[in-house]
Amino acid sequence: MRSPGRPEPSRAVQRQFWRLIATGINSAEAALTVGVSVPVGARWFRHAGGMPPISLAEPTGRYLSFAEREEIALLRAQRVGVREIARRIGRDPGTISRELRRNAATRGGKQEYRALVAQWKAQQAAKRPKTAKLVTNDRFRGYVQERLVGNVRRPDGTIVVGPEPPAWKGLNKPHRQDRRWATAWSPEQISHRLKVDFPDDESMRISHEAIYQSLFIQGRGALTRELVTCLRTGRALRRPRARAQNRPHGHVTADVVFSQRPAEAADRAVPGHWEGDLIIGTGRSAIGTIVERASRSTLLVHLPRLEGYGQNPPVKNGPALAGYGAVAMNAALRTSMMKLPEQLRRTLTWDRGKELSAHAEFTLETGTKVFFADPHSPWQRPTNENTNGLLRQYFPKGTDLSRWSADDLEAVALALNNRPRKSLGWRTPAEVFAEQLRSIQQPSVATTG
Repeated sequence: MRSPGRPEPSRAVQRQFWRLIATGINSAEAALTVGVSVPVGARWFRHAGGMPPISLAEPTGRYLSFAEREEIALLRAQRVGVREIARRIGRDPGTISRELRRNAATRGGKQEYRALVAQWKAQQAAKRPKTAKLVTNDRFRGYVQERLVGNVRRPDGTIVVGPEPPAWKGLNKPHRQDRRWATAWSPEQISHRLKVDFPDDESMRISHEAIYQSLFIQGRGALTRELVTCLRTGRALRRPRARAQNRPHGHVTADVVFSQRPAEAADRAVPGHWEGDLIIGTGRSAIGTIVERASRSTLLVHLPRLEGYGQNPPVKNGPALAGYGAVAMNAALRTSMMKLPEQLRRTLTWDRGKELSAHAEFTLETGTKVFFADPHSPWQRPTNENTNGLLRQYFPKGTDLSRWSADDLEAVALALNNRPRKSLGWRTPAEVFAEQLRSIQQPSVATTG
């Protein structure tokens, strides 16, 4: 067996690394936690395509662990005999004898038992490399490749070339550029379609996970890595699911999560509870939208770009010149909400965007308590999501929203608020909102006992 040089860390260390990756932290943090260098952790992640290349299940007690090998090395250095070592660690003497004979370091012409080298030798001997089915079966590989990267054709069979994409650089799909047109079946579609196309040929079977591994893991040799551009996501590495869910939301504390919103906001019986979000256009332009839950009345927040946008180079941690940074958003939203009576600005439910990270200051100035919907849960702001869909009739996706003035936005909001709604019994949001204003302006009548 070749000299390992500096042996790689044990499987136990690697398993712990991949368990940490599964929790959503990045490779640098995981590497430092398990005690390897950041470049080593990055290399593990990149070469494995973001997928654990080893089983994360703990090995059975049948095999010597790294801790046991360290104990053997210490006792051997103290010239303790084989049977005594076996007795102390609770193993058979034959197991210890074979371990010292097979896995001892031999550099320098003599056998010396070192735990790290012994662990590396044991891991190398335990490998049982299996050739991937896609490597040995040309027909199988051709079927998978055709459905991944096959040509798009017209009904008469002629090939549609499509756009010319930029050269693949080993990274993800090109950002905001053309992508190659291909058949682009997903691995899961290919896996299940095999059973339909080859019902009697059991050799034509593969799991979708095996296809993903052939694409992501370097060294498999079955499918070239550049075929990942034909996947819907176009990612060259698998992104752990927990990482997508663990996006930093430091501005969302336990007291402003959706579950803490008062119950009266859910049934729409009490006016003054609002939902809000941004609609985004090209060039980082945006419009703020806030909708009252009971009346469906809409307010549009004008977010003009700040001075210097497009002229001054961006400054790290500097002000967001696009117009919807935390400071600009707070000021514009406060101006819109302060036009309302105090009784009609009870709560505001917002998406998790950082544009409202200064919500505590906003609450202090307006008296409107802010709550944030759960991640990936747009149904917790249904009125606002529906209204944003209606607004796209006036502000389509892919258009510059910064060209519209505050007066223009007010006119669109007026048009929307004067549309009759089925949910309001064919009354308009403006009519219902006017009723709400009249109800809060009526003096309360004291009751006598």
